[in-house]
Amino acid sequence: METSPFSFRLATTTDLPKIILLLSDDPLGATRESFEDPLPKSYYSAFEEIDKDPNNELLVIQDSLAELIGVLQLTFIPSLTYRGGWRAMIEAVRIDKNHRSMGLGRKLVSEAIERARKRNCVLVQLTSDKTRPDSIRFYEELGFVASHEGLKLKLEETPYP
Repeated sequence: METSPFSFRLATTTDLPKIILLLSDDPLGATRESFEDPLPKSYYSAFEEIDKDPNNELLVIQDSLAELIGVLQLTFIPSLTYRGGWRAMIEAVRIDKNHRSMGLGRKLVSEAIERARKRNCVLVQLTSDKTRPDSIRFYEELGFVASHEGLKLKLEETPYP
């Protein structure tokens, strides 16, 4: 049996700079994120909240040298719909630009789907910006269906202080 050179784990605080670098390394993220040294405290506060919440996971994929090469956030949401079934929400999927087109995004999202199954979720949902047709095509190839029209209301004009 062949072992994969890639593995999954939950993120730690020491991963935060690399995660923010991944989130900021695309046209949309560059307008929303602040990758600087030191990182704004708001990132650490958010990480702390995510980390202590049993219904949130920051899932990372790393290579055989333990280098973090991808991330996503997985949130488990209780619901009254589906007879009180749980759903999982995938957000902020990023793969390091030097590791794209190697199937790692597929592995990372598939791992998130498996984690949702283990938590007995009835569905997995996500959104992707309409300006990212390649990402939308990628999710459709994984079996996701654009069954709903997503709407968002931005509450702040400026990023976090």
